[in-house]
Amino acid sequence: MVGFYELQLILLVISCLVFLLLERHASSRKRAAAAASKDYHADRLENGGTTTPVNALATLTRQYLVVYAIVMGADWLQGPYVYSLYREQYGMPERMVAVLFVTGFMSAGLTAPLVGVWADQHGRKKLCLVFCITYTFACFCINVRYLPVLLIGRVTAGVSTSILYSAFESWLISSANSLTIPSSDLSTIFGRATLVNGFVATGAGVASNQLVSLTNSFASPFMASGGLLLLAYLVIKASWGENYGGGGGATVANTDLFQLKRLGQAWRIVRDDPLLLVIGLTQTCFEGSMYLFVFLWVPSLQEASPSFPTVALPLGYIFSSFMISMMLGSLLYTAVCSYAPPPAPGSPNDSSLTLHAKLSSLVCAVSALALAVSIRSDSEKIRFWAFCAFEACVGMYYPVQGMLRGTLIANEHRATLSALFRVPLNVFVVVSLMTGVSSARDAVLSASSLMLAFSALMTAFIVVARADDVAPPETNLRPA
Repeated sequence: MVGFYELQLILLVISCLVFLLLERHASSRKRAAAAASKDYHADRLENGGTTTPVNALATLTRQYLVVYAIVMGADWLQGPYVYSLYREQYGMPERMVAVLFVTGFMSAGLTAPLVGVWADQHGRKKLCLVFCITYTFACFCINVRYLPVLLIGRVTAGVSTSILYSAFESWLISSANSLTIPSSDLSTIFGRATLVNGFVATGAGVASNQLVSLTNSFASPFMASGGLLLLAYLVIKASWGENYGGGGGATVANTDLFQLKRLGQAWRIVRDDPLLLVIGLTQTCFEGSMYLFVFLWVPSLQEASPSFPTVALPLGYIFSSFMISMMLGSLLYTAVCSYAPPPAPGSPNDSSLTLHAKLSSLVCAVSALALAVSIRSDSEKIRFWAFCAFEACVGMYYPVQGMLRGTLIANEHRATLSALFRVPLNVFVVVSLMTGVSSARDAVLSASSLMLAFSALMTAFIVVARADDVAPPETNLRPA
């Protein structure tokens, strides 16, 4: 007899396949209509307006998604067994495991602004190559059962995480603008990336489980991750071109190693622009809630399960269900963008910005509702579906937020500001971890729900209300 979670996974997979077929049909109709009307004008995120060759779009999509799949696969391989490696294989006490996790988040928070500045100044491709090296080194460190080396590994992993979530996206947006890629096509790339991430996460979970079963070691997925990162280094070096922020790529000596002047300039830009403040608030609220959710979903479902601990929950099936839900959110985002009417030629308003601002507010509101339902209900099934809804919002959040950052942040400081937004995010996660989330799950989830609701309101009242009056930021691109 098929169990509850196995059945839900089957239903979610079927739904995902149906949505995928519908999304492909919608994309085909849109391309056919554009070709028939010969009105395939480039609605760039930044100033521009020339027609983009189809092969340029296909090449950029392939270049980015191949690398994105490899690096996210390397990241997902590590996720399921970090805690088990520290706690079960190395026999570390719970408090020391928490210290190691907090060390990684603190490292990411402290280095995020510098990583963004270095990416804009010295090149996004170069920082992505550095990511492959530093994350490989972190994989090596985690295999050494010696506390100082493990701490060094967590610090290096934190730096690598900051690069992963700033430099790669900045490279894509800047490359798209240099090729005059329309915003509709760039949103499709973001949606495809989230979809690929879901497939990769599902496959990585199965692969890591098999590696552990074959080797009887929780360290084996980290060795496989290091191999993927080395492959990503070779692919990036061979296929990607370089791009910079404003003033980047100069060969003159720079005595300001920590780029304090540039960081101060970036902070003033954010401080003086309410839209950017709301974008940063949304990133802190949503991604902070998402990281805390990773720590809380297992004990929350176990608490609601009437058969636990007699019968263990099938965590692998549940994790796969969450990943499929994330893919459904990505497909829903792509479908919404495909059916959205294109902006009128010569229109001064950016309809894409308005659409994504509304989607951002909706995603935060639904996420807040999903977490609130999981707190109020004691039913295991209702909590499971509430968590699936939250993961679907994750699938929509990343492409929506990526498009908003690409629209509102000028190329000159794109990676710097994207990384700067991660500072309060990591502070929020560190403080929550230090207060002991496992002993106050309802309080943490309630706080996350309230913060998401507040972010939804701020986005609606500030970003959506002012979207029609916003002009895309000027670009200062260097040729790749």
